[in-house]
Amino acid sequence: MSLRYNGSYLSNGSVTGLNGPVVTVEYLVVAGGGGGGAVNQYNGGGGGAGGLLTATGYAVTLGSSITVTIGAGGNGGSNGNGSQGSNSVFGTITAIGGGYGAGGAAVGGAGGSGGGGGVNSAAAGGAGTAGQGNNGGSGTDGTNYPAGGGGGAGSVGDASTAAGPGTNGGVGTCSSITGSRVFYAGGGGGGKNTSAVLTTPAWGGGVGGTNAGTPYFGTAALANTGSGGGGSGLGALTTNYAGGAGGSGIVVIRYPSYLAPATSTTGSPQTYIAGAWRVYVFTASGTITF
Repeated sequence: MSLRYNGSYLSNGSVTGLNGPVVTVEYLVVAGGGGGGAVNQYNGGGGGAGGLLTATGYAVTLGSSITVTIGAGGNGGSNGNGSQGSNSVFGTITAIGGGYGAGGAAVGGAGGSGGGGGVNSAAAGGAGTAGQGNNGGSGTDGTNYPAGGGGGAGSVGDASTAAGPGTNGGVGTCSSITGSRVFYAGGGGGGKNTSAVLTTPAWGGGVGGTNAGTPYFGTAALANTGSGGGGSGLGALTTNYAGGAGGSGIVVIRYPSYLAPATSTTGSPQTYIAGAWRVYVFTASGTITF
């Protein structure tokens, strides 16, 4: 008598493993990044990156739907703190949204990674969540001084120094779970007192605004990286330049390609085979059932 296993067997009755059921999966869950801060007369702190969680061996139950939630990035502040990013969820795994970048003398917001601290009071950066991210950098006590950079998954945000050229957000984490090397969850740069305009860092965090030329405003982080938005540069007494928005989050799931595909999904994930892996990339909320 032949042993049958999901419709795949050898003539001697041994199981091939092809199209077998999924038992565990590898995951990457990144929350939305925090928005950068902004306030007139002062530079704004960079937004903190969304929390990042990745691991193998997540157990799945056949026939049970697993919820996937993609966290939105926080809004940049227009005259004050930015807003915190939203959580991303895969089943029982929750990544915490990035902390907001401070406006003016405020402390950076806590989150997956903390937002950068403001200026004029040497405000502290926000606290990151252990295992998900890092603290934001602190600001410096002085009207024209740069604000702190937002924390990233790979390192803390830069602290401001008096009359320094600006602060970088903490670096992100590089993952190849999609089949390509991509950086996620980098902190946003703090607003700075220099006219130098920097390019978007490899980890997708927003660039802090300047106090001269363009842009005064902080730039937005790249979508689906979970990175923090840039803080605004020093504005005129009557003009506010907004901080940049945080990047939305992402959830990626993969497992060996010889195993059976999911029986159903919602949220229109991108699905493909990359080498030895079957990959599902969620950039919108939905479900997956094996």
